[in-house]
Amino acid sequence: MAFTDPLRSIDDFDAGDAEWLHLLVGDWQLVADLGFADLLLSFPTRVISAEDNPTGSAIPAPDSDFTVLAHARPTTGPTAFHKDMVGETIPASDAAPLRSSWVDQRIERFKLTASETQPVNSILVVPLVRNQRTIAVVSMTLDPHFGRPVSQMETMYRETAQDLLRMANEGTWPDFAVRSDSRRGAPRVGDGMMRLDAQGRVAFCSPNGLSTFRRLGHEGDVTGENLVSIARGLDVRGNGVDETIAPVLAGTMPWRGELEAGNVSVTLRAIPLRQGPSRTGALLLCRDVTELRRRDLQLVSKDATIREIHHRVKNNLQTVSALLRLQSRRMTSDEAKHGLQQAMRRVSSIARVHESLSHDISEGVDFDELIRHQVKLAVETASSTQSVRTEVHGRFGMLPSKCATSMALVINEVAANAVQHGLKDRDGTVSMVVDRLPDIVNDAGDVRRVIEVTVSDDGWGMGDTVIEESGASAFRQAGEGEGLGMQIVRTLVASELDGKIRWQPREGGGTSVVIQAQFAA
Repeated sequence: MAFTDPLRSIDDFDAGDAEWLHLLVGDWQLVADLGFADLLLSFPTRVISAEDNPTGSAIPAPDSDFTVLAHARPTTGPTAFHKDMVGETIPASDAAPLRSSWVDQRIERFKLTASETQPVNSILVVPLVRNQRTIAVVSMTLDPHFGRPVSQMETMYRETAQDLLRMANEGTWPDFAVRSDSRRGAPRVGDGMMRLDAQGRVAFCSPNGLSTFRRLGHEGDVTGENLVSIARGLDVRGNGVDETIAPVLAGTMPWRGELEAGNVSVTLRAIPLRQGPSRTGALLLCRDVTELRRRDLQLVSKDATIREIHHRVKNNLQTVSALLRLQSRRMTSDEAKHGLQQAMRRVSSIARVHESLSHDISEGVDFDELIRHQVKLAVETASSTQSVRTEVHGRFGMLPSKCATSMALVINEVAANAVQHGLKDRDGTVSMVVDRLPDIVNDAGDVRRVIEVTVSDDGWGMGDTVIEESGASAFRQAGEGEGLGMQIVRTLVASELDGKIRWQPREGGGTSVVIQAQFAA
């Protein structure tokens, strides 16, 4: 359940309000860290609708409690609440400050008496106003200093936190138009914080922020300097200080960017600070992500190497398959020619799995598209004189790459066997049905995904005999009427797929082969 669900029951609120609250809660850890304070997002349990209120806006009922919808703790200081407050109720007797701030739509500071649920001396209550309507309230705990000296950094942090809350009260932060960056390494308060004035000069820089710019190659202090000018004096890689990073350094746009100078990479995030329509300055966060980027580059290089290996293996297997095809054409013996064609088909099956792996860096294989072509190829290769249709029903989804080759080989052998022995020189249909069975837990406590594959033909049938192979019984020499393909199937199902295989009569005539395989969930 989304924490904004209580809003949706009120006619006066819309989906845009809920989305804006999600943006706020997704970014308010920044405010908690700057304010060294806990943040609580609260909503009244009973609301007087806009239609029933003479002011024309929804307000909390006079005797309404408030429910805490979200809670953020600071990472820069101690928490005021030692239990999660989400879902807790603030009784109407204690919620008067919340209701007053909601109705007046003004930020207010209230003195509180210390209690088990509220051990602080005062709170800052911020009504969140959008389109001239209050949609929720945020309360920030204020830590009493108890006479201890307060540093400039702490003062600047707290002032910036309250500036952001003031913008939230005005509905100007967070901004729907902010561009998101999915790369790792988003800067945090503790990584480095700067406060810029309206002209883009540094009014305050935390020690970590100064250290970050020193690593970029800047010498001296940054306070009073223009960061765009500083960046232009660095050995910046790529396009230099272009139009994408300059607005971030100047604090004019709410964007994120990355600055690379020498061998150092730094991510930057700017949040313009506003008082009404005027921009008063900006908050700039910075973080040294040199090691993160180095690891990202290693991962990309590793993934590219793995894909290239799979591609080369696929090419080599296709070469082997082509050589087997050429050799089979020179055979005069039908038995030798048939044996080489079977080997060619098996090698091609393995090559297709490696081809799929060469296109994707994930550890899984999208098996459905691969196996549809494989079943059709196996049937066409095995049916030289008869007309055989193929049908595939159900989905495999993603299979672990280490099991995909074994599953492809097993289905390849069973489909070819259905044509060669099940239909045996007659036209017909080979169908494959895939079912997902309930997950199981093995003896080690691991959850295992279970897939059942049924390959059927409408051919001559095998009488009433039922054959099932699994575990140790599958590891034996081929019996009467069993060829190499049968041995391959039994061995792979038991050893690689941790499953079992059963040959049984098909209802309506023919044979069904049921394969159960287990994979890590």
